[in-house]
Amino acid sequence: MKKHKGTETSSFGTNGRINHDSSKFYNSRLYKDKKEDIIVIQPENEIPKELENKFILGSAENMKELPDNSVHLMITSPPYNVSKEYDEDLSLEEYLTLLKNSFKETFRVLVNGGRACINVANLGRKPYIPLSDYISKIMYETGFNMRGEIIWNKAASASPSTAWGSWLSAANPILRDIHEYILIFSKGDYKREKGEKDNSITKEQFMEWTKSIWTINAESARRIGHPAPFPEELPFRLIQLYSFVGDVILDPFMGSGTTAIAAIRSDRKFIGYDISKEYIKLAEKRTQPYLQQIVINFNLSKENKEKANNINSIPALGIKPDSSIPLGTAEDTNNYNA
Repeated sequence: MKKHKGTETSSFGTNGRINHDSSKFYNSRLYKDKKEDIIVIQPENEIPKELENKFILGSAENMKELPDNSVHLMITSPPYNVSKEYDEDLSLEEYLTLLKNSFKETFRVLVNGGRACINVANLGRKPYIPLSDYISKIMYETGFNMRGEIIWNKAASASPSTAWGSWLSAANPILRDIHEYILIFSKGDYKREKGEKDNSITKEQFMEWTKSIWTINAESARRIGHPAPFPEELPFRLIQLYSFVGDVILDPFMGSGTTAIAAIRSDRKFIGYDISKEYIKLAEKRTQPYLQQIVINFNLSKENKEKANNINSIPALGIKPDSSIPLGTAEDTNNYNA
């Protein structure tokens, strides 16, 4: 049968059965000045054993403890600098400089093909500060290649706002944000070779979580004890999508330790930085029960292995399951509890 050349359109947003040739699009003038930087591939280094699953009291602007090319994935939600108790009163320029220095260090410690995921909310109303745009520009200038962005829809859990502006009038209506962004970048190559490492994401998770809109309830600041926590489900999904089992996960603004908990759940290692002694102690307290968990051995049948890779199926960890994803069988859970 004669094979037809694909249509000359981009390959995104189409049915998987439709073949498209996107080479003309990527060779167009639109992409002329957007070619990714060529990274000289360096061998991966291991972080010192004494730093595995540890929190460091210090600024991410100087992560001197970490060797070059030693981290596989960075996930963070940087402080929003909106006069919350853990933030300094920085000007916008000073705040962006802090982020620029921290993300420059992140670039240094990431391996080739390593990913950086940044949760960010835009700020204010008069004027509106598009912080996501500023951060994207910083990352691009640092040398990162952008992979895309996820809209985190907080839906009904978003804090109710009465900032209507002009009520029922076109004079000055104000948009009420119920979403944040997750910006996704790569260092060097878009593809990272698997090597001998394993994936841990299921088919159902992959199909759902590669969509660009995630609806996840916001976390309670009062329950966690931190003014701006993000939900554990968020870094958990990113870890499953963008890293392999055994990888090192970095959070340069660790806060209450949510990224660390998600890393432990996923059989990854973590390292976190924060300048607050109070939040380092909080993160240590929250992660300690997970670090003390006995290594899990499900002894699964082959057909149930994929389902049980969803660690949400383990009630002993005290984690809310994602009801949209099929869980392991009752037999699997009993094997764990035994």
